[in-house]
Amino acid sequence: MSATDTALVRRLLRAQFPQWADRPIGPLASGGTVNAVYRLGNDLTVRLPRSAEDVEQERRTLDALTGLPVAVPAVAALGEPGEGFPRPWAVHRWLDGEPAVEGRPVEGLAEFVVALRAHPAEGPPASRGQPLSTVDTATREAIGELSHTDEPFDAAAALDVWAEALDAPQWTGAPCWVHGDLMPSNLLLRDGRLSGVLDWATAGRGDPAADLIPAWNLLTAQTRHPFREAVGADDAAWARGRGRALSMAVIQLPYYRHTNPVISANARYVLTELGCVPAP
Repeated sequence: MSATDTALVRRLLRAQFPQWADRPIGPLASGGTVNAVYRLGNDLTVRLPRSAEDVEQERRTLDALTGLPVAVPAVAALGEPGEGFPRPWAVHRWLDGEPAVEGRPVEGLAEFVVALRAHPAEGPPASRGQPLSTVDTATREAIGELSHTDEPFDAAAALDVWAEALDAPQWTGAPCWVHGDLMPSNLLLRDGRLSGVLDWATAGRGDPAADLIPAWNLLTAQTRHPFREAVGADDAAWARGRGRALSMAVIQLPYYRHTNPVISANARYVLTELGCVPAP
């Protein structure tokens, strides 16, 4: 993973996009792990991938997904490796809004999920839209690892959630568009309503249950059922969505609990909502 800073961003801009090189640059605090993000003036961001993300594929995705009920980032430019930075990178248009917060309702979330699911554009397979069996080994290993930490955690309850998800009937319909990473930090709100969705690197077509994860990483017991009704999730999809949320949380928490407070706090929230934290 390459280290980044504002000096690197300015060097990249001077070499490749000099029209923006004299703008103010500042790092954006974020719980994201895919990109280091820098504010560039008032209306742009620079996104430097921390790993081998396909920024061109993300651009094609964002260009294809027109007509959604919320804003998505627009790519202003794609940069090449240089100045010691080894990967392609991107400049995006800034989206206004406040990130969603766990436990608070979000108007328009179900509307967005349904609209994205129905979008007719072609797209690649979504990494998190594949059968849960593809992450069975990693999930079980993470459950075992987490059970050996000092985190409050009920491994037996987690394994029950996981078994139910694996046993649920698989998606047999045509692949649907899914975002795949609907974490609270990727959801922008204005006056409590969803106004924008960030970080489309994991988006593609697959099992629509992948976009049910906000039911546990964002919503509460009181708001979960209305969301389920609005997106039309049957018992099988709901079980697979719970499994996807569990898998992400148990993999994230052992890895990030000492390095990324945003992601680790959200993983703890998920495990609490799934009943995988022992009662006090």
